[in-house]
Amino acid sequence: MKMFRVVVNGSEYKVGIEELAEENTTPPDQPEPLTPASRPVPANTEAVRTVPEQQAGAGNDSDNAAGTVIAPMPGTVIAVEVTEGETVAQGQTLLILAAMKMENNIMATCAGTVQEIKTNKGASVNAGDILVVMTS
Repeated sequence: MKMFRVVVNGSEYKVGIEELAEENTTPPDQPEPLTPASRPVPANTEAVRTVPEQQAGAGNDSDNAAGTVIAPMPGTVIAVEVTEGETVAQGQTLLILAAMKMENNIMATCAGTVQEIKTNKGASVNAGDILVVMTS
């Protein structure tokens, strides 16, 4: 078996390829089915960010109860629905982000007060940018 390093869309995979003998019983027009062991596994699992955490859009500050709402994807802020100092309920829309030709409501993950708005209407944001800072 020969081992190869393959990079697909910036993700690195280690792939083992086994050379088969001529007596292969699989017809040439039918590919062999994949087994769970033959699926690629990312080489650097620490670089993979979990999707639920990104979709939640919140992180906890270890020094206080402040939460930060982050952009789950790159896009353009088309509306800011809250103001600094406003009290918001869990699930309330904080702002609307246009990304991939869709409007995405960025909502509060918990009830609290908007401490600071770090973006404005028309701003381009990247995934992971802080949009709103809240306190519980």
